[in-house]
Amino acid sequence: MADQALQEKYAELALKTGVNLQKDQVLMINSSIEGVEFTRTVVKKAFELGAKDVIINWQDDEISLTKYQHASVDVLTDIPQWMVDKYMSVAEAGGALLSIRSTNPDLLKDVDPEKVAKATKASAEAMKEFRKYTMNDRIAWSIISIPTGDWAKKIFPGESTESAKEKLWEQIFKIVRVDQDDPVKAWDEHNQLLEDARERLNNKKYKTLIFKAPGTDISFDLPEGHIWKGGAAKTEEGRAFNPNMPTEEVFTLPAKYGVNGVVSNTKPLIYGGNTIDNFKLTFKDGQVVDFEAEQGYDTLKHLLETDEGAKRLGELALVPDASPISQSGLIFYNTLYDENASCHIALGKAYPTNIKGGSSMSDDELDQNNVNDSLTHVDFMIGSDELDIDGVTPDGKTEPVFRKGAWALDQ
Repeated sequence: MADQALQEKYAELALKTGVNLQKDQVLMINSSIEGVEFTRTVVKKAFELGAKDVIINWQDDEISLTKYQHASVDVLTDIPQWMVDKYMSVAEAGGALLSIRSTNPDLLKDVDPEKVAKATKASAEAMKEFRKYTMNDRIAWSIISIPTGDWAKKIFPGESTESAKEKLWEQIFKIVRVDQDDPVKAWDEHNQLLEDARERLNNKKYKTLIFKAPGTDISFDLPEGHIWKGGAAKTEEGRAFNPNMPTEEVFTLPAKYGVNGVVSNTKPLIYGGNTIDNFKLTFKDGQVVDFEAEQGYDTLKHLLETDEGAKRLGELALVPDASPISQSGLIFYNTLYDENASCHIALGKAYPTNIKGGSSMSDDELDQNNVNDSLTHVDFMIGSDELDIDGVTPDGKTEPVFRKGAWALDQ
């Protein structure tokens, strides 16, 4: 078993730095039954920190797979109102949400991708109002991961299940700084570094970023009033929290109609229990006009067909290749980890908080300000040690931002 003391430090970090749990606040947790022991630790810590109540939403990969294999599309797309109300009641009461994501990346590889796509879209439509609470930072929310057998074996295929889980625990403890004497302090220092990086970019006010690497030659216009975020976020009340643990990125939104060129992935994309890899997207005026994929073509096709906004971008994130996750040399087959090893972009909805005044804008106002909307938001990785990025300043000058996957702003 992984070190219990480190698991307890991890649980405490997720509560204090992740969702910044407050006394008398309700906490909702999404977790896998395979992670029940760790989840119990989180619940105990939450009550010790003064939580008013802790609500658990359990998930199980095997049951999910069985349902996809045997249930009809009508059943899979029927999202009961009580489930939506459960989430909304926590959000409206100012609760916090902690998601412990550890799904088998190959879970649904033998299920009809169209069936998965329809179920995913139905869930997104049902949860649209709730997503406004997370994507506008109206409540504190955080995503972490813990090892499960299938996930660990995917990363360490030559190991036994228990050995693979132990190795993955070791990597997670290191990457999320739990192995340090004071993880909370370590995260405070890390968040400060990310804040410094995002403020440098905010001061630049770039009009366009140009990415070039093998298989990638693409430009991203940035809308007027765009804001770079990264590290800790703040709720509307001004309470700090960390949406993603780990996180190594600073990110903003590209202009809805201002993306042109070709981009290739550098790490596999796990979506809907399927792997999409060795794929390329061609953009014109912000929209995907052509695509190809050696693996997961149908899954990518259904993703792009989710709605009109799924063919456009909602996020542009910069991560140096020297990030601890990248330097581990591992592919995690988990977007939370792999996106923080590499510069990445996201198909679908943009975070309204990435544009000045966006959190109080209506959908029409967001559209008028070049902000993309969609039922989906799917990150995929495009960075490497071969990526160069140039920035075009407001006065038309071009200067280096990244060279060979590393920051070059000071050069």
